[in-house]
Amino acid sequence: MTDDHPAGFPGRHGPDGGGPGEAVPGSGPAPTSSPDGPHASEAAGGQPACRPRSTDPAELGFTPRKPVPWLAPFLLVSTGIRTLLALLFGAYLDKRELQTAFDAKTSRQVGPDGGLWLDYVADLGDGFDATYSVAYLLAQRELMVEGHRLPRAQVLVMGGDQVYPSAAFDTYEDRCKGPYQAALPVTPPEQPTLFAIPGNHDWYDGLTAFLRLFVRSRDRHFGGWNTEQSRSYFAVKLPADWWLFGLDDQSGSYLDDPQLTYFDDVAERLGPQSRVILAVPMPTWVKATKHPTAYDSIDYFIRTIVAPTGAQVRLLISGDLHHYARYAGPDRQLITCGGGGAYLYPTHLLPERIQVPPKETLARRASATQVYELAGRYPDAARSRRYAWGAFLRLPLRNPGFTTLLGALYALLVLAMVGVYTNRDDAQLRLFSVPLAAMLLVTLLGAFFFAKPPGSAGKRRLRHWLLGVGHGLAHVALAAGGTWVWLALPFHDWPWPLSVVAAVVFFGSVGGLAASQLVAAYLLVAGAFGVNVNELFAGQGIEDAKGFLRMHIAPEGTLTIYPIGLDRVGRHWQVNPDLSAESSWLVPGIPLEPRLAEPPVVLC
Repeated sequence: MTDDHPAGFPGRHGPDGGGPGEAVPGSGPAPTSSPDGPHASEAAGGQPACRPRSTDPAELGFTPRKPVPWLAPFLLVSTGIRTLLALLFGAYLDKRELQTAFDAKTSRQVGPDGGLWLDYVADLGDGFDATYSVAYLLAQRELMVEGHRLPRAQVLVMGGDQVYPSAAFDTYEDRCKGPYQAALPVTPPEQPTLFAIPGNHDWYDGLTAFLRLFVRSRDRHFGGWNTEQSRSYFAVKLPADWWLFGLDDQSGSYLDDPQLTYFDDVAERLGPQSRVILAVPMPTWVKATKHPTAYDSIDYFIRTIVAPTGAQVRLLISGDLHHYARYAGPDRQLITCGGGGAYLYPTHLLPERIQVPPKETLARRASATQVYELAGRYPDAARSRRYAWGAFLRLPLRNPGFTTLLGALYALLVLAMVGVYTNRDDAQLRLFSVPLAAMLLVTLLGAFFFAKPPGSAGKRRLRHWLLGVGHGLAHVALAAGGTWVWLALPFHDWPWPLSVVAAVVFFGSVGGLAASQLVAAYLLVAGAFGVNVNELFAGQGIEDAKGFLRMHIAPEGTLTIYPIGLDRVGRHWQVNPDLSAESSWLVPGIPLEPRLAEPPVVLC
C-alpha cells in the first residue's frame, strides 16, 4: 500500500505492503457479527448501534460494572485457583506457538501530515466510572491540557489486562468493549487503529477471548477503532523510521520461537537510524529489583533481535503496575503507565534508582548494566502515602464480604476462647464450639500465608515470617480482648441458644469491623517493608488518579510524550445531547479535568 489516503479517509494507513507475507486488508470493516454472535453494543457490518436514550443497560447494550472487590472471599479463592492453574497448566494452554498458522503481518501507520499521534493505555477493564473516564478522554476529537492542543490519536495501543478479573467474553463486553464502544461508537473519518498485547488477566483462559476480540480476520473493529494485528504480538512501522513492537511475554520467562521468528523477519527492515518503542506486558525493570531474572527475556529480545541491526530501543513502555512512573537512562526511557481503569498502585515505594539489567542476574554478562533514575511519577509520593492511610475507611467499605468473613472467623475464635475459659460442659453449646487449638492454627496460618501466599513469585524471607506471625498473634490478642469484653457483658449469661446468637451477631459485626481495622493497620506496616503492597491498595479499590500517554511523532522524527493524569474520574453520567454518530454516548455530569502528570518528555 502506498502513502496515499483512500478517498474521503485522510490519515488512514493499513498494513504495510513493503515486506514479504504482509497482507493488505480491505478499506473498511467486513459486514459480519462477532464470533459469539452479535452483541447489543454493536450492529452487523461494524455500523453503530442505535444511540441510547438512557443509561439503562438494555439501552447501552452492556452492563456497567462496579470495581472489582479484590478482597471478596469468593474472588480471592477463584483468583487463587486461576493463578494456580495458570502456573500448573499454562504451558499446555499457551496458544502462542499455534499462532504460526496466522498471517505474519506488519502494519504501517502515518498521519496525513507525515507525523503520527499515538495513545497508550493499559490495565483498563475494571469499574465503569474509571474505565469509561479514560476511554472518554481517548475518544474526544481533541484535548486541551495545560495549553497543549492534543488531537485524537490515529493509533491506540492497549498494553495488557484489558479486563478484570477473568477473561470471559461477557466480562470483556461489559468492562472493556462496551465502555469503549460507548466512548467512540462509530469509526471517524481518519479511521484510528487499535493494537493490543495481553496481560496476565487476558491469559487466564489461554488467550481465547483475547484472540477473538483483537486478532480476527473478519469484523475488524473495536468500537470506533479498527483492529489490524494478526497475532497476540505485533510490529508497526511509524513515521521517520520509528517502530512500535508489542511483545507477548506474559505466559512464562521465555519468548516463543514463532514470535522470535516473526520479529527476526521484521528486524531485517531495521537499520542504524531506526528507533524502537517496545511495549511489554510488565515493567520487569522495576520487578527485577526484587526478582533479578524478571528482566531476562526482554534483555534477550533487545540483545538478539534489535541490537544486531544497529537500531536503538529508545522507549520501553508497560502497564501492570497501576500508576505512572518514568525512569530515565543515558539512551532510553522506561515508562510504566497502568492507569487505564484498575485500582491505583502506590508510587511512594518505588526505588529512586534501578540497575538494568540487575547485577544479580546472569544477563549482565551479555548486556552492560545501566543506571536509571526515577524522573517522574503520578500520583506524587505524598499523595500516594495519603492514599495508603485511607485503608482504614476504604477496606471495609469496598470489601463487605471480606469484613463479614473476618467477623465470622473472629466470632468462632472468641467462642472457642470463651468455651475454654468457662470450661462449660453443656453438650448443646459444644455443638457450636470449635476446638481452640484448631482456631488458633487457622488464624496463624491464614495470617502467615496472607503475607506470602504459596506459589507467589520470589522467596519467602524473614520479613514475611515475622510480619505474618505478628499479624496472626495480633488477631489472637484482639480475640482475647473480645473474650474479656464478652465475659463482662450481660449477654454472656443468657440461656442457650440466645447467648450463642448474641455472640455471633455482636462479634460478626463489631468484631468483623475491628478485625478489618487490624488488617488495615497490618497492611500499612507491612507495606513499609515491601510486603502486601498490592493488597494494601487493591483492598481500597481507588478509582481516581488515572491516566494514559499521548505521544506525537513529528515528521522530522522527534517523539514527544504527554503523560495525561486525571485526578478525579467521572461518577455521574448522562446521555449526550449531541446526537452525531461519532460523539460519545455518555458525557460526565461534571467535566473531566485532565492534566499533565509531568512536563512533556522529548526524545530525538
